[in-house]
Amino acid sequence: MIPASTRTAPDPAPSQPSRGRLALLPKAGADHLGLAIVLIATCVVLAVAAPNFFTPANLLDIVRQVSFTGIIALGMTLVIVAAEIDISVGSAIAFSSAVFSVLAVRVALPLWLAALAVLALGATIGMGAGLVRAALGVPSFIVTLALFSALSGLALLVTDSTPIPVSDPSFAQWGNGSVLGIPIPAVILLILFALFWVLANRTEFGRSVYAIGGNAEAARLSGIPVARVRVILFGSTGLLAASSGVLQTSLLGAGNPTIGNGVEFAVITAVIVGGANLYGGRGSLVGTLLGVLFIGVLNNGMVLLGINSYAQYVANGIIVLLAVLIGALRPGTRFGGAATAT
Repeated sequence: MIPASTRTAPDPAPSQPSRGRLALLPKAGADHLGLAIVLIATCVVLAVAAPNFFTPANLLDIVRQVSFTGIIALGMTLVIVAAEIDISVGSAIAFSSAVFSVLAVRVALPLWLAALAVLALGATIGMGAGLVRAALGVPSFIVTLALFSALSGLALLVTDSTPIPVSDPSFAQWGNGSVLGIPIPAVILLILFALFWVLANRTEFGRSVYAIGGNAEAARLSGIPVARVRVILFGSTGLLAASSGVLQTSLLGAGNPTIGNGVEFAVITAVIVGGANLYGGRGSLVGTLLGVLFIGVLNNGMVLLGINSYAQYVANGIIVLLAVLIGALRPGTRFGGAATAT
């Protein structure tokens, strides 16, 4: 007879996460496929209804425009997966544009140095918001709402409410140029997408983000540094918003303290349409990228069809509502509680 101290029992626990993850893969793929089909169908309808839609110039314009939103949406995806929200990104774009133009024109810093300073400032401000959220327990909506108001006011203050032209031809290429026919902002978006995909799917940090979104207290008890992760997440959205602000300044040829108006809504819409759960625990960068393209294509099509701009806001609101309702009907999702990760 084998002594009790030497007996070994089969431990099925290690295999359970693998089976669970494999079981979720087909569902995630189906979600992406469904959104991709809707995107393709929308393109086909617009190609028939708006003859100018499928012209190379218009398609490149769509790609360029969605890149500014998509860059921020990458960071917002992880923020929402962690059951947080950042509504300050629109004002952060305006503030970054204003500060960059002041540094480049009035202070006469080299463009690259002004850009680095703005990126560092954006990341620092974002991390500060994350620190307030993590250390004081203030809801992220309240923290970023306050930041939204403060940055909007600061953008107007540092520029005296007046756009500041940045007329350097080399700088104009940052937002208007292309590489092998692909707009530079789109190239930057693709590079950042690859980096964030690896971060979310192949690193301990990415697993921690999903764990926090599923159950922050359980994640903390398991040894995950919840506060540190939150600070990094908000720092990333601050950095990405600053990047988008610099690129849009290049596109416009001037630092504008009023750009970025409504961008936070567009970014959050794209992330939700891409399948993220506002209550955390679920989200996909691939889905977000598809969501960004879908929103961009739809808005572009409505402009080509001459649809009233106010009606476009109504359409976007309906899309958000439908995306949230569809997400609520998914198994394992419930309003007001944690969601299962997919």
